[in-house]
Amino acid sequence: MPMTAATIPVSALPFPVMLIDENQIVAGLSPALAAVLGEHIKGRHFISALRQPVTLEAIETAMRTGQAVQTRWLGRDGARDTTWAVHVIPDAGRIVLTFEDRTAAEEVSQFRRDFVANVSHELRTPLTALQGFIETLRGAARNDAAARERFLGIMERESARMTQLVDDLLSLSRVEEGERQRPIQAIAIGALVAATLADLEPVIAAAQVKVTLTDDTAGASVLGDTNQLRQVFGNLIENAVKYGGTGGTLTVTLDAPAQHNALHAKGIAVHVQDRGPGIAQHHIPRLTERFYRVDTHRSRALGGTGLGLAIVKHIINRHRGRLLIKSALGQGTTFTVILPQS
Repeated sequence: MPMTAATIPVSALPFPVMLIDENQIVAGLSPALAAVLGEHIKGRHFISALRQPVTLEAIETAMRTGQAVQTRWLGRDGARDTTWAVHVIPDAGRIVLTFEDRTAAEEVSQFRRDFVANVSHELRTPLTALQGFIETLRGAARNDAAARERFLGIMERESARMTQLVDDLLSLSRVEEGERQRPIQAIAIGALVAATLADLEPVIAAAQVKVTLTDDTAGASVLGDTNQLRQVFGNLIENAVKYGGTGGTLTVTLDAPAQHNALHAKGIAVHVQDRGPGIAQHHIPRLTERFYRVDTHRSRALGGTGLGLAIVKHIINRHRGRLLIKSALGQGTTFTVILPQS
């Protein structure tokens, strides 16, 4: 049945649709598509209305062959690139275009590609080192006891690094899997942070870092998962010790329960502050991205996998809390975790 204005009330359709008439003029737009492309393109020739060569070629092919064609439309929504799958359907001299937003699917696909590339890169370096040392130990260093001990020490560190990477990947997967399930256990946050500091005493002592703990919570509790919260504060404190510099100072402060605009509720803020070199402002928004490092070489030398803050972010999201980062070059860094009060 030929398509007519009566059978295609384009303006009534809830999804993005465009109708191009026999004169190749944009004759109709659904409100959903007008919100994307603008109502002003109605009444214009489709070439001046759409402009993208790939889309125009698909329309011309459909006109010429009478066969449906599928193509892509690349758009922009504020600071975000968008991708649309466009179905071009000819009928009785007219062309109907339906647009399907594929932006989220494209972003997920790109994320997977980046993730695989990052994991491959992180594993390739230690694996290459291990292979090289194994070949050397089988060859030139077969009877060199000093070289053998040195190489075995490096191999042990590299294998430990790979193990840590796998452990962090599994931890991140578990946290993401349970992120929608909010914890319901009441936890005395002051006692938990104190216990975490006690667990890290060997690391703190080795770095000769002076720690000051101030707890104003008066035993107040938060709803949480004990193991995950210890992982959060353990990660933040260990990072502060590592990157704050040997012989530095570390201040951990727990505020009294108070109303927090970031939560729209009453919560408890925990501040982990170091006096290290600080972080440039352009790095701060990306610190919680997987595998993002401010100083790649230093992070790897200190045993970092680039996943710690990503895990912290997802755990805090599960607890319906907030993570705030404040830093300036030469003035140290403060990580603040705000958790809803029990």
